[in-house]
Amino acid sequence: MSPAPSVRQTLAPIAERVAAPDVVPVPHVEGLTWRPLVAEDTPALFGLIAAVEEHDKHPYRTSLEETEEIFEGDWRDLPRDTLVGIDADGEPRAYASVDTRPGDTTVVRAFVQGAVHPQWRGRGVGRQVIAWSTGRARQLLAASGKELPARIAGYAQDDDELECRLFEAAGFTANRFYSNLRRDLSLPVPEVTLGEGLRVVPWSPELDEATRLAHNDAFRDHWGSEPATPESWVHGRSMFAPEWSVLVVDDSPAPSDGSPVEGSLPDGVAPAGSTGGGPVVAGYLLSGRYEQDWPVQGYSSGYTETLGVRRAYRGRKIAVALLSAGMAAYRASGIDFAELDVDTENPSGAHGLYASLGYEKTDGSRMYSIEL
Repeated sequence: MSPAPSVRQTLAPIAERVAAPDVVPVPHVEGLTWRPLVAEDTPALFGLIAAVEEHDKHPYRTSLEETEEIFEGDWRDLPRDTLVGIDADGEPRAYASVDTRPGDTTVVRAFVQGAVHPQWRGRGVGRQVIAWSTGRARQLLAASGKELPARIAGYAQDDDELECRLFEAAGFTANRFYSNLRRDLSLPVPEVTLGEGLRVVPWSPELDEATRLAHNDAFRDHWGSEPATPESWVHGRSMFAPEWSVLVVDDSPAPSDGSPVEGSLPDGVAPAGSTGGGPVVAGYLLSGRYEQDWPVQGYSSGYTETLGVRRAYRGRKIAVALLSAGMAAYRASGIDFAELDVDTENPSGAHGLYASLGYEKTDGSRMYSIEL
């Protein structure tokens, strides 16, 4: 979906708006030497992140496989987009990573993440790391050449006061809030009967591209969402649980001309019928298995990573059918709870749906951003 012409006409050139520095100063901290991250840093970086999450009492733990994902993505320039501070013993004590997504069409975005070891806090390291990250993000946005609204974004737990203060001191504003919900799987799981032509099927690699197209359609009215490219769609799947992932497909014949079910579609969103001649994916639930979180939580859980229903198929109980199928799959594996995150301003009425199914809030997070 492209911004309305009037919106583009009011924007100054992106290079002017983002005010990217020619050079981003590297932090200057006595006892630390700075360089880009390399893949060989993965085990030590994993240890740094684990120390931070344990000290800050985060309700999750990042796995080694998730840490490896920091180094993935053909669109990334790791020597310029990452930074690590090494102490005299060769141990990483702080890091930063700035990432973009190749498919942005309405808002061009740069995401920042990083951490400082608890023993190295109180020395201005965090302020300098986020300053470096913000400067590099501005460079990436300017280099995109996309004359679109721009955003630098990062995430923090609601109760992580230190990280929230760092973002705010660096000029970020908390612009979006998310609730983590869980549902006790000892409760009955609803049985849902779908309309004619619709059926629940397991996720399969053969239907993954059709699922990506369904995702782009389902999320085109969600704040902050941008179309997933084939490359970005499969990125970040180290914890993906295909055995817990389900789809609702429509076996009805697609229009022979490939025309969309409803109206004209924005740029980057394929028609509902463009699935290579197979069934249309009307909705999907993709799950993750984060076993490393279970000891911290005190219970096992199946995590619903993404849930979406194509716009033309809403109001047909597809979301409930997907959630029920997902919960049944979790429970069949002996899992205690179903979990998911939801935007508190989700436009699809998701909060009411989750509450009706017995989901309850456990904790929350927020997205900080600089809008440019």
